[in-house]
Amino acid sequence: MKRSRSWAAAIPALAIAFAGAPASLSGQAAVDQVAPADSAAVLLQAATEFEAGGDGDVAIALYRLIVRRYPETEAGRSAQARLDAWGVTRSGSSGRTELQVWSALYGLWLGVAIPGMVEADGPEAYGAGLLLGGPAGFLAGRASARSRPLSLGQARAITWGGTWGTWQGLGWALALDLGGGERCTGDVCFVEDETARAVFGSMIAGGVTGILVGNVLSKRDISDGLATSVSLGSLWGTWFGVAAGIIGDLEGDDLMITTLIGGNVGLVASALGARRWRPTRNRARLVSIAGIIGGLGGAGIDLLVQPDDDATIVAIPLATSIAGLVIGAMQTRGERRDDEPQPGSGPESGALLNRSGGSWSVGSPLPSVVPGHGQDGAKLAVRIPVLSIRF
Repeated sequence: MKRSRSWAAAIPALAIAFAGAPASLSGQAAVDQVAPADSAAVLLQAATEFEAGGDGDVAIALYRLIVRRYPETEAGRSAQARLDAWGVTRSGSSGRTELQVWSALYGLWLGVAIPGMVEADGPEAYGAGLLLGGPAGFLAGRASARSRPLSLGQARAITWGGTWGTWQGLGWALALDLGGGERCTGDVCFVEDETARAVFGSMIAGGVTGILVGNVLSKRDISDGLATSVSLGSLWGTWFGVAAGIIGDLEGDDLMITTLIGGNVGLVASALGARRWRPTRNRARLVSIAGIIGGLGGAGIDLLVQPDDDATIVAIPLATSIAGLVIGAMQTRGERRDDEPQPGSGPESGALLNRSGGSWSVGSPLPSVVPGHGQDGAKLAVRIPVLSIRF
């Protein structure tokens, strides 16, 4: 019976958290002036009950709602403390789905890589790996996602860590000719390529290392914008490494090493830069799209001019892609940071008509849960503000 009452008290708060609550009023509560602290306390109680019941995602959504709308109340400070304890950002979305999907795909990859590393003969081993790898990866990702609340940025630290580590394992295995090298038989010497065992082993080791590092980093507060900036920055660094190597007339293993180093420099540089500037996920994407447009424009110039040497062919799109990134960064400076409140999220702008600073504005009337007076048996009511005036 106690459990059913908890759900009944929490359902209106859950509906508001997803902006889908019906606009119903309850008698006298519709016109009473209720302090923000009362609404915040009701939401905090509902969030606490969801957390205790194991519904972490719902609890996080309610805690964020409290922090956005009632930051100065005691409930707002308590909700922020819960988010801080979990290392979850106020604005980051849930990363549970991404982690589970990526884990399933990574499990399928391991189902192929492990037989390849042991140089299995015949298709049976690979078939068994595909049959077992996907479900095993999905279950492992699901267990990890349900062990603690994860924002999208925190989940991306794990998934991109595994992806980037796998790529680095492949690249360094090829660049260093792991398992190969010069072989001599008597007076005859020859060079062998890297072995499949070494390549697959290096990729597996790199991916697992990346996952472990990502898990450690995911304990910290990682915004969606930071995670997106790092993943895109590492890709841009890879492109810069390739371009620099070709312009420098590098080939083979030297070009691969330059490419790998460029990607790692881009990853580190974007992580440091994003922590200082704190871009949103949308801004990181827009800046990257501007760079891609610039690079494709440079490719178009190549087709029109048709340079004779490879260095010039690469230098033109390199320069235009850098110009595109710079222009994109300048044109998106107005984007709000991930930790800044969004328009209309504060209690003062949650009415239909708002007057502040001597000017009127029309906003979205945000409903809020308030305690009922019990005259008609209602314990909760939904209040919809129509007019808000700040003097």
